[in-house]
Amino acid sequence: MHSLDSIAALPDGALTSPAARRNAEAILAVLRAHLPAQGSVLEAASGSGEHAATFAAALPGLDWTPSDPSTEARHSIAAWTRQSGLTNLRPALALDAADADTWPSGPFDALYCANMTHISPWSATEGLMDLAGRVLRRPGGLLALYGPYREAETPLAASNVAFDDSLKSRNPAWGLRDRHDIETLARAQGLVPTLRLAMPANNLMLLFRTV
Repeated sequence: MHSLDSIAALPDGALTSPAARRNAEAILAVLRAHLPAQGSVLEAASGSGEHAATFAAALPGLDWTPSDPSTEARHSIAAWTRQSGLTNLRPALALDAADADTWPSGPFDALYCANMTHISPWSATEGLMDLAGRVLRRPGGLLALYGPYREAETPLAASNVAFDDSLKSRNPAWGLRDRHDIETLARAQGLVPTLRLAMPANNLMLLFRTV
């Protein structure tokens, strides 16, 4: 499981991190405003599953399907699911954004992905956009991306410059992606950018809709 956060294990096997707890409320506020009251959500790169459990509990009208290619992550997601007792939190899929053979057929009303594009090869971001084009309902399906991004028109915050350097030192294929490159991939899949929202700690929420 790729994560740059400090992670602790709870007694039941669920993994937790201060970063996930810290940003959940801000992300949830955006999702609550833009997701349908009823429907289905696929989460790519769910990591520990802490967000999945939090959002499924707060949005009971949505069936939330988490996923992660990491066995460790899926074990943690299962522990969060058991702990929550939620009926709308589905078993985690072994979805790898870079491997189309692992993708579900859908359709889903929304696809949510946080903090994946910068800690994976560019091929994973390309796959994520292909996945969105394949599984989201048309018209009006929502793709929601959260994380740090580069923007040509906005100077990169010093903390994100240091973060980008750190990522590339760990793996040259990692690093902050340019928002306009993300939007180009999205448009190629029939996804139109509808919202760019500044989030705490120099992150962005990027929303796209199928047409």
